[in-house]
Amino acid sequence: MQTIALAAALAIGIGAVGPGIGIGLMAGPALSAMGRNPEAAGMIRTNMILAIVFAEAVAIYALVVALLVFFLGPTLLK
Repeated sequence: MQTIALAAALAIGIGAVGPGIGIGLMAGPALSAMGRNPEAAGMIRTNMILAIVFAEAVAIYALVVALLVFFLGPTLLK
C-alpha cells in the first residue's frame, strides 16, 4: 500500500512540474509583450490564457492518473 501511495504522489508531483514550468515560460514573455505593445494586449492575453488552459489540462490528466493509481492500484495487485 505504501508503494501505491508513493506512485500516486510521484505521478501528480512529476505531472505538475511540466505545466508549471510551461505556464511560467508563457506568462513572462506575454506580459513583457503587453508592456511593449499595449494595443495588442487583448489578443496576447487571449492567446496566453488559451495556452495556459491547455497546459493545465496536462496537470489535470496527471491528477486523474494519480487518483486511478491510488484507488484502483490495490484491486489490480490482488
